[in-house]
Amino acid sequence: MPLIKVKPTSPGRRGLVKVVNPDLHRGRPFEKLTESKKRGSGRNNNGHITVRHQGGGHKQHYRIVDFRRNKDGIAAKVERLEYDPNRSAHLALLLYADGERRYIVAPRGLAVGSQLMNGSDAPIKSGNCLPLRNIPVGTTVHCVEMLPGKGAQIARSAGASVQLLAREGAHAQLRMHSGEIRKVHVDCPMGGRTNGGGGRHHPSSPWGTPSKGYHTRKNKRTDGMIIRRRHAVKKG
Repeated sequence: MPLIKVKPTSPGRRGLVKVVNPDLHRGRPFEKLTESKKRGSGRNNNGHITVRHQGGGHKQHYRIVDFRRNKDGIAAKVERLEYDPNRSAHLALLLYADGERRYIVAPRGLAVGSQLMNGSDAPIKSGNCLPLRNIPVGTTVHCVEMLPGKGAQIARSAGASVQLLAREGAHAQLRMHSGEIRKVHVDCPMGGRTNGGGGRHHPSSPWGTPSKGYHTRKNKRTDGMIIRRRHAVKKG
């Protein structure tokens, strides 16, 4: 796909690089897989404007994307590739053999007319959806579930991918782009714990405000699935 560098005619266009894909569908999206998208820029839960000069832009409809890929054993054909204003990746509209259509995140190299398949018996091919237990170690995958049946949550944006490092029992080890290594159940389709510091109190001001910023991660329930954190990679 060719890249177009835009001239810096304004601060917002400086450094802008556009990706031109002539194979993208130029018409309207599939209406049955779209829903209205309500805007609330700059407003609080009461609808009052709390931040001025927010909002505007072109009206957008949300595309309902199939992140579960649970139609196993039914062949699908890529009907067209589409642009999605709600995400950085492009979408592919699949037409299944039973007549149903669904959107999926289009991987690199997917073309119109390609035949795809979901399930454990699907061949190892770009665009197919298989459990991690059936994928060779070392393969680069995207759109991976964190819990079986919950839907893809990992590597969903454009250019994002994770690498399958190993399988141990009921879990597989994935290496994220940040360098973090995480355990995921092997039944999750693709599309250890680190020790902390001492028991000291977090540095704070005399009034209790953290002086070095707030912790942004509060999901301690899944800490045990992280083998190596991305911060350890940065520190070397």
